[in-house]
Amino acid sequence: MNVAIAVLGCVAATSAGVAFRVHAVTTGPVAELAAKEATVHADIVLTGDPRVRRAKAAFHGDSVVVEATIESLDTPAGRLAVHSPVVVFGSGGAWRPLLPSQRLRVTGRLGTAEPGELVGAVLLVRGPPVVLSAPSALQTVAGDLRAGLRRATDVLPPDQRGLLPGLVVGDESRMDPNVSADFKDAGLSHLTAVSGANLAIMSGAVVALSRLAGMPLAVRAGLAAIAMLAFAVVARPSPSVLRALLMGLVGAIALGTGRARDGVAALAGTVLLLIMFDPGLAREYGFALSVCATGGILLLAPRWRDRLSVRMPRWVAEAVAVPAAAQAAVTPVLVLMAGQVQLAAVPANLLAGPAVAPATVIGFAAALVAPVSMELARLLVLPAGYAVGWIIAVAEHAARLPLAELPWPGGLAGLLLLGGAAAVAIPLLRRAGTRSIVLVMGTAGLAAVLVAGPVIAPWPPPGWLFVACDVGQGDALAVAAGQGRAVVIDTGPDPTLVDRCLRDLAVREIPLLILTHPHRDHVGGLDGVFRSGRRVGAVIVSPGRAPVGESARISRDLSRRRIPEWVAAPGARWRFGPSELNVLGPAPGSLPSGPGEGSVINNESVVLLVRWAAGSMLLSGDVETEAQVQLLRAGLPRADLIKVPHHGSVRQDPRFLAAIGARAALISVGSDNGYGHPSPRTVGLLHRLGMRVHRTDQSGALAVIDQSGRLAVVSKGRPDG
Repeated sequence: MNVAIAVLGCVAATSAGVAFRVHAVTTGPVAELAAKEATVHADIVLTGDPRVRRAKAAFHGDSVVVEATIESLDTPAGRLAVHSPVVVFGSGGAWRPLLPSQRLRVTGRLGTAEPGELVGAVLLVRGPPVVLSAPSALQTVAGDLRAGLRRATDVLPPDQRGLLPGLVVGDESRMDPNVSADFKDAGLSHLTAVSGANLAIMSGAVVALSRLAGMPLAVRAGLAAIAMLAFAVVARPSPSVLRALLMGLVGAIALGTGRARDGVAALAGTVLLLIMFDPGLAREYGFALSVCATGGILLLAPRWRDRLSVRMPRWVAEAVAVPAAAQAAVTPVLVLMAGQVQLAAVPANLLAGPAVAPATVIGFAAALVAPVSMELARLLVLPAGYAVGWIIAVAEHAARLPLAELPWPGGLAGLLLLGGAAAVAIPLLRRAGTRSIVLVMGTAGLAAVLVAGPVIAPWPPPGWLFVACDVGQGDALAVAAGQGRAVVIDTGPDPTLVDRCLRDLAVREIPLLILTHPHRDHVGGLDGVFRSGRRVGAVIVSPGRAPVGESARISRDLSRRRIPEWVAAPGARWRFGPSELNVLGPAPGSLPSGPGEGSVINNESVVLLVRWAAGSMLLSGDVETEAQVQLLRAGLPRADLIKVPHHGSVRQDPRFLAAIGARAALISVGSDNGYGHPSPRTVGLLHRLGMRVHRTDQSGALAVIDQSGRLAVVSKGRPDG
């Protein structure tokens, strides 16, 4: 009865908190003005750090999103005092150095928030903000410490200097996107989300030092609490930090009073308090992952450690049990969120774990020392660099493992399937007789995947001639140019995705990079081509220079890297390894027009014919109907394969596609791209012309190989862009 009363009391308290918050954000002047999409002049106070969102199109600039609170509005009746949380979208460099607690004057349009979001509105700001106040003293100190740590890490290699601040205080502003992607695939992303692990490391270090100094228990507990509070301030409050801080303070109180701490009760209490304080946390996957991981460590890890310690040393058993328990507990949330089961996560966490504590403690010490002595701080980060270097190496190798992420149905269906699999597996594993059989079969299956899988279905296929990388909505193509070499045509929108594709292909040198036209979905990933130490010989660009800003950015980047930039000219021809490339268009003196600026730029795409001993392929950039007609008039050679123009958009000339006479059509396109690509009408036309259609959004990366003297298309089998 007491349990039922307690549960009902908790439900009632949480429901009341949610009801009050929903009422507060859905009523009042801000909500009313948002419903009218009114333009307002407002004073806001930042409650988070501005986060940069990279533009997806060349003609859009990078934007900034930040949480804030509207404090006042200008109305015809005068200034109106309000207090409503909003999500602010802005643009321009003036937002980036701002810190939480700063007061700003902005002008923008209010809009309604997404359903279920506990904010009063979204505010689309026009122009730069006017700064009305400096950050609070606390935020200024935190900002100075974080900036000092960033400056201290300048002595480290780029990947390490980006990871160390993320590992120590959750500052991912300089995180290498490639490292971020490896962390995600390896199940190590939680390391850059400040949580209970960071606080436990810091408080543990303080307790250990104070114990060596002979301080009494209560003093040790007080110092641990102070260390946790200081760390939380520097890391900036976030769902995981708040949860970990409250739980850590409960533990510190228990330590100071000499009473044993009930970890599960502490976790339950902190979750209840946080949900009552901020009901929006209940909808955040990050908060759910943090709570589940902690619950798994508290409930599962001790039992698993005790059972494993019968067969191995206790410290080894604990090192294995803790990451395994955390991963088991968060797996249902990962399935619900992303539709995947991460097989590489447990070994990756096991290998990376020993380096986390020294990197965190030394990095935090460097942050504290940096305002006083930058030279000493830079000396401190050097050993921390070795630790984060090891973590980066673990993530890179774990992410490359076959089936590092096991595809699994997402949403409720995947969760139910996982529950059914667990219901079958747990009884089998509890019995000694069946446990051995299941483990042997599981080991054999894993060996088959890791050993036989790459032999049966290798990627990339041996002797590949051409690969259309899966980079989402965009083009990034590789033409074989010899061992470890490829001619790359376009780079897609994302540097990380094109870099990973080229790494999979073992491309170390690019004798020629061809940028068909300066749209972001074709050149946005340019930086990724130069990663992993690749050498680029020269770059070919379109004779069309629009959009001018993006073309100028590319030219400046190439000039800085001292790479020659040449303009494509029809008739130009190169041979690299097994491939011969011929430029068909556009002609510099007769650039085709189009119905709009986007179409004009597309029609200025460089068009190539690639020949191999087994056949040929037309690479048509994003040319639309006007440029296709021009190519027809100039005399279009036939080809065995075609990379369909403009991701299969509706603007295709049937005569152009028919004149090529291709047997197969490859479409590089992203799923749910918002443009309707590829158009069903275009796909139907390709089928009627006798072409077999291959799409990266359905089959992942596509490769062309020589199969008994004929060109054949092989797919990777799973989209990853």
